Amino acid sequence: MKKLILTALISIISTASYTQILTPVKWSYGAKKIDNEQAIVLIKATIDKGWHIYSQNVADGGPIKTSFRFDKSGDYTLVGNTSEPKSVSKYEKSFSMNVQYFEQSVVFQQKVKLKNGQALVNGTLNYMVCSNKQCLPPEDVEFSIPVK
Repeated sequence: MKKLILTALISIISTASYTQILTPVKWSYGAKKIDNEQAIVLIKATIDKGWHIYSQNVADGGPIKTSFRFDKSGDYTLVGNTSEPKSVSKYEKSFSMNVQYFEQSVVFQQKVKLKNGQALVNGTLNYMVCSNKQCLPPEDVEFSIPVK
């Protein structure tokens, strides 16, 4: 009986270790005021070694590109589009095309015009993360960034 219980316990522990949820990307947020009427919202992805996320500028037919949706608010308006630094460009056989992506970390920036000197910038980002062995399903992440 003890052997049966021990075998069952080992089986459960082994199964649990294989079903761990992978989270190779950690998101963090901040804001930098330019003056009382403008600020830059900063959205940073810290990416585990061996993984990458895709640029906002991936052509159709490729992987899911990183995208941002900002909630409408009476406290701020968006100024221009969300910017990103220069990405790595590489041909990926799985998509039969050159793709643009980021490794290690990337900071996306969105300029906002403040109506009352401060705001709470809410929204959702969508991204896909891949390694040279696998891609994880696209994920939505909600964010809320205070600008004071």
